[in-house]
Amino acid sequence: MLYILILFFTELFISLKVGTIIGFGWSVVWIVSSMLFGGLLLRLSPYALMSNFQTFNFGKFDIRDVHNASIAYLLGAILLIIPGVLTDLIGLALILYTLYLHLFAKIKPTPTRSYDPFKEGEDTNVIDVEIIDKSDNR
Repeated sequence: MLYILILFFTELFISLKVGTIIGFGWSVVWIVSSMLFGGLLLRLSPYALMSNFQTFNFGKFDIRDVHNASIAYLLGAILLIIPGVLTDLIGLALILYTLYLHLFAKIKPTPTRSYDPFKEGEDTNVIDVEIIDKSDNR
């Protein structure tokens, strides 16, 4: 509860400082445009989440990257809807983090499994057998 109050008063202070610097009209434009952008991102969130799972299916993301990208996208869109400069900056940072994960993060190669009987942890007690049927009367 204390953290929410600290966030609220910090948000109020920063928003008022920025509002006095850029003016009332530009503050209203900022708030309305960030709310519209956040709403648009939230409306497009099912497509973004499906894209995250498709990159997981192709082996480019592991499950931790899918989780990070999905949570960052949704939280960033929600923070952009909330009016205020601080929440807009945090939301924009989260959206940029999602873009970073998709565009610039190290793409993991698709793992390929090949059988190596001498690899540690593999079953080395496999015996290759051939079954000969002796019921053949000659």
